[in-house]
Amino acid sequence: MYSPRLPVSTPRPQPIKRQHTARYYAHRVKESLTTRVFKLICSIFLALLLAVGLITFILWLSLRPHRPRFHIHQFSVPGMNQATGFENAVISFNASARNANHNIGIYYDSMDAAVYYKDQRIGLISSILPEFYQGPKNTTEVEGSFTGASLTVSSQRWMEFMNDRAKGTVVFRLDLTSTIRFKISTWNSKRHRLHTNCDIGVGQDGLILATSKDKRCPVYFT
Repeated sequence: MYSPRLPVSTPRPQPIKRQHTARYYAHRVKESLTTRVFKLICSIFLALLLAVGLITFILWLSLRPHRPRFHIHQFSVPGMNQATGFENAVISFNASARNANHNIGIYYDSMDAAVYYKDQRIGLISSILPEFYQGPKNTTEVEGSFTGASLTVSSQRWMEFMNDRAKGTVVFRLDLTSTIRFKISTWNSKRHRLHTNCDIGVGQDGLILATSKDKRCPVYFT
């Protein structure tokens, strides 16, 4: 017996349901553009900051003042082998102050010199150098003699010198002090109190030992 086929119904597509409104998507697009612009501005700002920092660092390296360099070249105490040498005692020295900066000058106020033995000052010369200006890459000689009123050596102290001499070495300390300012183009720095001190070994002949000759002296500020 023939049974007619019934037509198969095709399911109708379901309409796509939007989870968000058009206003929501417009807001998302606007938010994305704002974020991109903000990131771009931040990137530009950071790049400029890095460039300024690099330039500042390079300028700081090129203009940073270096401390003066002091060296001791000669130091002598003649007559140390004489028991009565203290009566006409003399301590002579020769040192140098070097401005190693390329573009920076240094103004010095007057410079004082003092000599010490066992941390006791035995000599002082005020204004061994008058105030002066030292240009870049320049060296200034500093020399003088402690004698007479500028040197206070008693017979007891002289005997201590001779006792150390018998052991081979007498150690003195030379201090140089001044107030300095750095000059960069037309700008002058504030004043700095400069100190340099050198421990100097003297041999039995009263002359500076080779280990102390041309030695670089420590420098510090207060």
